[in-house]
Amino acid sequence: MVRRFNRPPEKPSREGAKRAVALEYAREQDPAPRVTAKGEGLLALRMIEIAHANGVEVREDRDLIRLLATVDVDSPIPVEAFQAVAEILSYIYRRQGALAGKPQAADTSGAKPQGNAK
Repeated sequence: MVRRFNRPPEKPSREGAKRAVALEYAREQDPAPRVTAKGEGLLALRMIEIAHANGVEVREDRDLIRLLATVDVDSPIPVEAFQAVAEILSYIYRRQGALAGKPQAADTSGAKPQGNAK
């Protein structure tokens, strides 16, 4: 069977592709969280799968991912992302404290990450 196209098939939109960014923050060493990995499409899906399998907290935030996807790997996050990332880290630290049997502070940030805490 021969198919005829009046125009070439469209490539999938990059805007619609799944994206993932991994962050790391060592309070004693880093002045700010830094991007440790990033991916799009199948790589992003694999990153998310590995994160879930290892109990790493996953948060879906389209605006934040757009900003963080522009950052080079091994670079600190931009100042514009500090507030959002701080809220996420605060939530994770409180959750880890609760899992370790420590008293949990009230969550006033409204941030609701998805997945399991690590």
